[in-house]
Parts: sequence; C-alpha cells; structure tokens
Amino acid sequence: MHVAHINFLPPPKELAAADVFAHWPSLADIPDAAASSGIKVSVIQAAARRERVTRNEVDYHFLDTGKAKTLIDRGYQFASQLDQIKADMLHVHGLNFGEEAFAISHYLPRLPVLFQDHADHPPRWWRRRLWRRWYANAAGLAFTAKELARPFTAAGVLNARTRLFAIPESSCRFALGDRAMARTQTGCYGNPCVAWVGHLNDGKDPLTVLDGIAEAISELPDLQLWCAFGNASLLARVQQRVAGDARLAGRVHLLGKLPHARIERLMQSADLFVSGSHAESCGYALLEAMACGAFPVVTDIPSFRALTRDGAMGELWLPGDAAQLADALVRAAVNRPSREQVRRYFDDNLSFAAVGRKWADAYAHVLGGSAP
Repeated sequence: MHVAHINFLPPPKELAAADVFAHWPSLADIPDAAASSGIKVSVIQAAARRERVTRNEVDYHFLDTGKAKTLIDRGYQFASQLDQIKADMLHVHGLNFGEEAFAISHYLPRLPVLFQDHADHPPRWWRRRLWRRWYANAAGLAFTAKELARPFTAAGVLNARTRLFAIPESSCRFALGDRAMARTQTGCYGNPCVAWVGHLNDGKDPLTVLDGIAEAISELPDLQLWCAFGNASLLARVQQRVAGDARLAGRVHLLGKLPHARIERLMQSADLFVSGSHAESCGYALLEAMACGAFPVVTDIPSFRALTRDGAMGELWLPGDAAQLADALVRAAVNRPSREQVRRYFDDNLSFAAVGRKWADAYAHVLGGSAP
C-alpha cells in the first residue's frame, strides 16, 4: 500500500524545504504516524520551488506550483507527480480543498481520495452545490469524532454513502516526565494542581471554569489553578473575576503565553487538566495533558468524548455548567488513576503509533471497499 498525503497550502516562499519542518512541525506528524504502521507514505507539498526531502523513510515532494496559471493546470501538476510515484490512494489535508482534489481526479479518476478535517467549516449556502459535486465521489472523510461531520451532512454537501472515520486529528510528542522535577522548574503546586492551556475567549469559556473552581474550593481548599493562554479577549474580565472573589484570589495564576517546552513542564506538573471549550476539532492541549499524565476534566463535546472514550479516562461536564464542573473536579481529585495509567491510556489510544494504526485501518477499508 502506498498512500500519498497532499498539502495544497504552500509555506512561506523564503523557506527551503528543510526549513519548512521547523516552521510547520505538524507537516511530518500524520505522515510519520501512518508510516509507523508499515505503510509506504509520500507527501506532496505545494511550494515555491521544487525539492525532494526524505525524513523517517517518508519522501516529501515539494512542487513549484507558482507557474500553474489555472486550477486545472495545478491539478495536472499534482496528478503527474502522483502518477510518477505510483500512489494507491490520496490523503488530502483539509476539507477546504475539495476543488483542488477534484481537479486531480479529472486526470486520475480511479485514485481513491480520503479527506481529513483540520477544524474546517461547511461552505456558505451559495457554494454548497459546488461542494456536493467535489465530494460526490470522495472515498471517505476523517474527523476526530464522526459527530463532527454533522454540520457538513446538514448542509447537504456529503451524501449518505460517504464513509466517515473517527481518527484523532494528530497526536503529541510530550513525555510523562518527572513530576517533582517539573514542579521545581515551573514553581507550580497545589492539591490538586490544575492546568489550563487555551485562549481566554468565549469559545474556551474561562469564566465558567473560574465559577466551577470557586464552587469546588469548599471541598478542595488546597486547589491551585495555573493558566497558560495566547489570545486573551476576556483577560480583563478574568482578572476582575479572580480579584473579586476571595475563593479565587491567590489560587488562580495567569501565566500568559508560554513557549512549547514550558507547556510540557506545566502539564508534567499538573494533577488535573481542565477545559471549558464549547467546540474543538480535536483538542491538542488535551492530548498534551494526557501525554504528560494529567487527568482530564473536560467538557462533554464530541472530540473530547472521542479522545477520552466517553469519559473512560477523564471526567466530562456539560459546557457552561459550573456546578457540574465543580462536582467533576472533586471526583477527579479524590478518585483518579495514576499518572502512569493516564500515560498508558495515551500510548494505547492516542499516541502516534495508535493514530497510525487507525489510519492503516482506514486506508485498508477504502482500498478494500468495505464499510468502516
């Protein structure tokens, strides 16, 4: 089996192929995962210059697409490369590239095409007819949870025969690490020590999380919350909420934006990981937390249900319900698996090797024509 991954979004023009991997670490993640199952994987990447790089037994073909004047020309360019490497099927990253994949299918009509969601959204109503055409013959679509396909089926752009696969969007390279050493490095403490990693915005709902933390304090007086965040449209309201409540003041630590290595140390320091997200295509922070052994206390949304196996490894609570969060925090603090057990669950279900096995199974279903 030879599967070609394709990325239609080009990297910055000034980057040589070898530098793109540092700029986009995720470029190699899913191909590496798939290749770990013994599948031959190649990657075709739109770029400003033609180059070829081999990493971890995966061939990366950077194609200069700048000279292609039309979409059909680009389709021919990609199809020629696919034909040259004798790919058995095509794995397209992103659901917003149906037109590009359709152009390739014009030249290679028998090549099965499987699309992977990367936090994509259904089209506006005036583009839905085109999407139906582009996706009519798709061999399959992969989401972290099959429920995430519902907006696309509701919009009428997918038909009932389209195969859907539930595969985590990616994985994480964080390690379990030594908790005592991590806490020495980060200064984090608490019983439980709770980590939050996410933007301070309405979608992540930090205000409900603070309300839940405040309610849980009567049962968990030694709880400490450590918050790393990037975008922070709600920062002022979060600061006001913390300062105005004696239950929160002194126990909520707003760390701001941290480098990735520091996030790993934060997760290694934590007993629990909390999230108030109302929607996620996957949940990278959750993957990072579980890789480091932190037990999840996360919202009951499709992607988190998929990653925790409906709460088999984690506590789920209704988005926006602070009382449910407080109860979940208390349960998790009192009765949770060890860090090592959380990490074993991650290795078995969410690691790159585990994700690779899921991709191998999906590819086999597509090529074999059987239902997932």
